[in-house]
Amino acid sequence: MTGEAGTGSADDDVRVRYEKKDHVARITLDRPAVLNAMDLRTHEELALIWDDVEADDEVRVAVLTGAGDRSFSVGQDLKERARLNAEDAPPTTFGSRGLPGWPRLTERFTTLSKPVLARVNGYALGGGFELALACDIIVASEHAVFGLPEVRLGLVPGAGGAFRLARQLPLKAAMGHLLTGRRMSAAEALRFGLVNEVVPHDALDECVDRWTGDLVRGAPLSVRAIKEAVLRSVDMPLEQAFATRYVWEERRMRSRDAVEGPRAFAEKRDPEWSGH
Repeated sequence: MTGEAGTGSADDDVRVRYEKKDHVARITLDRPAVLNAMDLRTHEELALIWDDVEADDEVRVAVLTGAGDRSFSVGQDLKERARLNAEDAPPTTFGSRGLPGWPRLTERFTTLSKPVLARVNGYALGGGFELALACDIIVASEHAVFGLPEVRLGLVPGAGGAFRLARQLPLKAAMGHLLTGRRMSAAEALRFGLVNEVVPHDALDECVDRWTGDLVRGAPLSVRAIKEAVLRSVDMPLEQAFATRYVWEERRMRSRDAVEGPRAFAEKRDPEWSGH
């Protein structure tokens, strides 16, 4: 399936390419001329795509990337923002409620149950970095560059960068980047554990394929149950985490796959997952 927001459209003005094959959804921000900056239409298209990823049981993992070799995304389309400011549009702040594309990936805290992998192929700045931070796994090329430059633009990292970076890095390191807008190399991001793997650019697709292959091999309900449990419990006391009921775990524990896994192991064969 290809086209705008899963419609199969061939519209040349489509901002996001969307393809599904072999249980993997591939989502490509497709504005390379502006380094995949995201305007309001981009967010509208992405919202429909995330809805489809969640609804389609054939999809087990999503890969998010940017077109071209230069940029994953440099975030908000600032030329559009300047025009909107001139038209007296409301100012932006934390979150996107009331704006096109809400809830965006950065605000689908537990409602997108499938893993999302960011394939970072260059600049991941501002909202582009915030998109990557909202993904479950990040694979980056050696020339990838991360940063939140909002402080230098009179803005704030309103798509969760201020919150997620402080949770995913040591606090002093996060504050250093947030308060100065300094950029972070792929090697530095790897040292902090902010990304899962860094590879030469010509090996990026092969690396992504290894990750998606491993993710697809897992039982789909187990993957969704684990993701939900981790994200919902990460700020809970351990005792509360154990006592909490998780929707996808309730489904997994009563599923055919919970029986199929041990049976396949005992019979020395590959499991055949049904997702039910």
